[in-house]
Amino acid sequence: MSRDPRSPSTWLAYAKSDLAIARFPAVPPVRLENLCFHAQQAAEKAIKAVLIRFGVEPPRMHDIRGLIERLPADVPQPAALRASALLTDYAVLTRYPWRGEPTSEEEYREALRLADTVVAWADKVTAGQADA
Repeated sequence: MSRDPRSPSTWLAYAKSDLAIARFPAVPPVRLENLCFHAQQAAEKAIKAVLIRFGVEPPRMHDIRGLIERLPADVPQPAALRASALLTDYAVLTRYPWRGEPTSEEEYREALRLADTVVAWADKVTAGQADA
């Protein structure tokens, strides 16, 4: 596998790896917060793959909404992509114990669903499927 950081396929491979980690069973000592972090990373890297596909240098940021705003206007943006902006909190806030409440099973399932949808969308867009 290529590790070319200018290749959408490289970024998608990393996104799919994070998504696979996000699906790990939450058996002690694994925390749902850690799995949600990988769901966020999967979505972030998938969006960056799409940016690269369209010649946009991906910024070094974890803000999903900020990444989506950098997509070219003609790139399809399904509702789940826009909804995935809520994953941004998992990039930092849940990685450390300062967040008040632990992540619930429902929050984890939603994070995983959103990440899965974003990665599938990015896979189609980078493959040139216009109706993604």
